[in-house]
Amino acid sequence: MYKTRERRWSSWPGKRYLTPFCMDLEQKAIERVRTASEMSLALYGSPLLVTDSGGKDSAICREIVRRAGIPYEVQHNLTTADAPQTIYYLRENFKRLEQEGISCQVNYPFYKGKRVSMWRLIPMKKFPPTRIQRYCCQILKEGGGMGRFIITGVRWDESVKRKSNRGIYENFTKDPSKKLILNNDNDERRLLFENCSLKGKRICNPIVDWKDRDVWEYIESERLLVNPLYEMGFFRVGCIGCPMAGKIRWKEFSLFPTYKHAYIQAFDRMLECIHSTSSRTGWKTAEDVFYWWMEEEQIEGQLKLEDFEEWRIENGI
Repeated sequence: MYKTRERRWSSWPGKRYLTPFCMDLEQKAIERVRTASEMSLALYGSPLLVTDSGGKDSAICREIVRRAGIPYEVQHNLTTADAPQTIYYLRENFKRLEQEGISCQVNYPFYKGKRVSMWRLIPMKKFPPTRIQRYCCQILKEGGGMGRFIITGVRWDESVKRKSNRGIYENFTKDPSKKLILNNDNDERRLLFENCSLKGKRICNPIVDWKDRDVWEYIESERLLVNPLYEMGFFRVGCIGCPMAGKIRWKEFSLFPTYKHAYIQAFDRMLECIHSTSSRTGWKTAEDVFYWWMEEEQIEGQLKLEDFEEWRIENGI
């Protein structure tokens, strides 16, 4: 983990110190986005759309696309639960990119035809987001880029599951039988991928095979400006309170207590919605929900997702 680093732009005038291995990774990534650019212009008549979460992988993707010399746009999917540092960092980047003529936009999430936030979504769902049921990601993050060819910073090194269900090129679909994953430019399914009649969202993950050490080596050698949260000791950048962060959430809420209060308020409204439909729940207060959600084993009456009627309905159980 890099505790301190100089915050300079990638145009820093100095010698590059990339190892040959990392330079090879960079070149492969550049070739991948150039291929994706050709497909994007041919299939959609639009330039590639770089989805920027505000994290380190997004910073690399922006730099890779810039060095590829192709037309592109940038979009941030607003989760409404990002740390203030992330929002300020994105604003700074968007301002700089727009001055360079790059189109930047913020995608606001919608649910059931209405603008929604994390704090409104929880009462609507009537159960908290968990590692198993991350509806927040599906609604707040994955809704953007429909009808476009997008670039993401997804990497296999981030989870074992991603090695089996994510590739260099892929199409976005909720139907597993229609999922196409390509891991090289010469894949025999390439023609099928390009000529697929589904005009949904196609994805290129140019740094999917990069390791964590490759990411930080590239950032350090190229003097890329990264989210200041990393300088505060964060290993990942995402929604404050994300269940995937585990016990680190306690640190997040100690640094950002307003978010803890916001979640408790959302859980309180969630309980009101549950009670209004005469559904049963073992929780008495929003604080009960919060500590269950934080996975404190000593909390009495531990619940499972199967205990939530809304969850059973959504999953056909």
